[in-house]
Amino acid sequence: MQQRKDAPLRSDAQRNRERILEVALAELTDSADAPLSAIARKAGVGQGTFYRHFPNRESLVLEVYCHEVRQVSDAAAQLLETRAPDRALREWMDRLARYAMAKAGLADAMRKATITHGSLAKWGRGPLTSAVALLLKANEEAGTIRPGVTPDDFMLAIAGLWQIDPHGEWETRTGRLLDFVMDGLRAGAPGP
Repeated sequence: MQQRKDAPLRSDAQRNRERILEVALAELTDSADAPLSAIARKAGVGQGTFYRHFPNRESLVLEVYCHEVRQVSDAAAQLLETRAPDRALREWMDRLARYAMAKAGLADAMRKATITHGSLAKWGRGPLTSAVALLLKANEEAGTIRPGVTPDDFMLAIAGLWQIDPHGEWETRTGRLLDFVMDGLRAGAPGP
């Protein structure tokens, strides 16, 4: 019996899918042309299982990208549950930086995938914008950032992330950039 496309995956199938995505992110970051058979082998799944989840390279690459966007976006609400708004924002910015470095490493694979599927911006912009809006609102209400900062303002301020070489000392460079952005967001904050 074939599973309906919109039916939830069984727990073992979900674990297989997540393992494939985790391995694919690492492998495709290293090489845009990483063999799908090597990804399946390293994920510990057979070819049939792999292709049931991802019928071709493009579907895998797009799902890796979307999975990363979801992970980063979901982190915003999770961080706000356990941290002060300004700490949650700064930690979320670090997660976004790691995402940006993974995205940069996947650039060749994503370029090839988007030849047939169009721009990747449509896949990630909505969830990231929602996450930024949530964090900015919480910080504005807490008085920890200047009022009136929009998600578009924020994304423009951190756009330098996508210019940093993911193969160099990106952690140091992104840390400085994000501290600078955070300092700018705090300037003019009314305070709690």
